[in-house]
Amino acid sequence: MTEIRNQPLPRARQERLVVRELSGELLVYDLDRNKAHCLNQTAALVWKRCDGQTSIAEMCRVLEQATGAPVEEQVIWFALDQFTRDHLLEKRVNRPADVHRLSRRALIQRVGLAVSIPLVVSVVAPTVFASASCTQLCPGGLGQCAVPGCQGSCSGIPLTCGP
Repeated sequence: MTEIRNQPLPRARQERLVVRELSGELLVYDLDRNKAHCLNQTAALVWKRCDGQTSIAEMCRVLEQATGAPVEEQVIWFALDQFTRDHLLEKRVNRPADVHRLSRRALIQRVGLAVSIPLVVSVVAPTVFASASCTQLCPGGLGQCAVPGCQGSCSGIPLTCGP
C-alpha cells in the first residue's frame, strides 16, 4: 500500500458540524452549508478514523477487521474524495500519483461487493426562513401580506397570504 510522506493525514472537520449515529449510519449536519450528509457504515468507519493520526493503510486494516474481507486502498480514497467534496475534512488530502481516482462503478468492478463501498448521500436543508410558507393567515387583513418572506397579497376565506 502506498503511504503519503510529508503530508498531513486525513482529519475530519469537527467545528460547526452536528454528528449523530443512527442504526449503523452516521448523520453529519453541516451548519455552515445547511447540508445533511448520511454516511453508510463503511464511510462512517473511515470518517471516524480521520483523526490526523491514522494512515490510509491503518484505515484499510480497520475496515478489514470490521468486514472480515480484504480492503483495497482505493476504497479509502473513494471515501476521502467524497469527504473532500462535501467539506467534511479540515484539509484536502492529495492522493499519491500512483493511486488513480476511480468512479463508484469502476470501484465496484475492481473490488466487487466483498466490502460495502463507502457512500455519502447529501441533501440541502432549507433554512427556517426559506421553508416558511406563504399560505398563512393574514395578520393585517386585506392588502399586502405582512408575513416575512411573502410577496403576495391577502385574499380568500379565511384571509391567507399567497402569491
